[in-house]
Amino acid sequence: MLDEHRVRAETPGCANGTGPGPVFLDSAGSSLPPRIVTDTVIEHLRREAEIGGYRAANERLDELAEVKSAIGTLINAAPTSIALSDGASRSWTDFFYSVPLTAGDRVLISEADYASNAIAAIQRARATGAIVEKIPSDSSGQIDLDALAAQVDERVKLVSVLHAPTNSGLVNPAAEATRIAHSVGALVLLDACQSAGQLPLDVAELGVDALSATGRKWLRGPRGTGFLYLRPELAQSMEPGRLDLHSAEWTGPDEYRLAPDATRFEFWECSVAGRLGLGAAVRYLLDLGQENVYAAIAARAEHLRKALPEIPGVTVRDIGVRHSGIVSFTVDGMDAVEVRDRLLTQDITVTASHAGSTLLDMTARGLTSIVRASPHYFVGFDELDRFVEAVAKLES
Repeated sequence: MLDEHRVRAETPGCANGTGPGPVFLDSAGSSLPPRIVTDTVIEHLRREAEIGGYRAANERLDELAEVKSAIGTLINAAPTSIALSDGASRSWTDFFYSVPLTAGDRVLISEADYASNAIAAIQRARATGAIVEKIPSDSSGQIDLDALAAQVDERVKLVSVLHAPTNSGLVNPAAEATRIAHSVGALVLLDACQSAGQLPLDVAELGVDALSATGRKWLRGPRGTGFLYLRPELAQSMEPGRLDLHSAEWTGPDEYRLAPDATRFEFWECSVAGRLGLGAAVRYLLDLGQENVYAAIAARAEHLRKALPEIPGVTVRDIGVRHSGIVSFTVDGMDAVEVRDRLLTQDITVTASHAGSTLLDMTARGLTSIVRASPHYFVGFDELDRFVEAVAKLES
């Protein structure tokens, strides 16, 4: 069990005084960091101002190395299989653009895939002559495993599995989809942008070839941080599409040598403060206990999934068999942006997700936008009830 008093006291964005405070329900966007994260970032920025960025970074080399160790503990991976980045999209595209593609090769994307992934796939298809195809969904809305098994063949080079989409509570069966893709030799890239920090991620059990994630969402880290995991064999053999003097060593006038591990997917320049903050965020989660965190998030999301449908005119739009901490809904006669903005006047933060972010899924379901509520473990159940009451009072 989590100590709710502790986690709220250690979260500056939570109300700690008397009377109603803010209700923050956008951890699927950019969550509220615990104090240790902001203190770590600010402390390092101040040190850079005192002695310069290079000296300040050299003072923290051991702690920087520990960032990958903490992430490795989180996802059950060796630190050498992890590359740090400036976000999930960077990690996803760095891997995707490094997968060799030629004319006739097939790339499969999840119906719930995020726009950034789909746009990258379409661009590479135009440049290489590869073909982008949608993986069908079953009646629940998750990846149709039988359809995927019938769809794959030796021409499939990469399967993009969206673990938890941005616009609904769906959790896709990633491990099962990976086994099917591997049966024809395809690589699997798991987008864990919305699952890292709120759902168990064990890369050994999942079996994926690569996994991309961000720091700013459920991990409660700084913006501009993320990571890429690569299966150890790929971390030692795959050549990234871009290199610099950090990812490779210049060994001769016309020669270079790649870094021996996932470091080959990193560039020299980065926010050292941000990476230290990411490490602090992951260690904070590990200190609380992963299972405690995941259970607390699930309980809060389930609370909303039960309460919101009781409001006339409100429809929960979550799909799938397993659910994440994201709760999506619509209000009859009201645009999602209007709902978001009216709740904000009461210091309740949600967000609106539009069809352009998840075009295939939203179009298939006839939705133009949804309201997204994503409560983290630091949100009290009394605050969730205040949010539900506020939704019930909205007038179309």
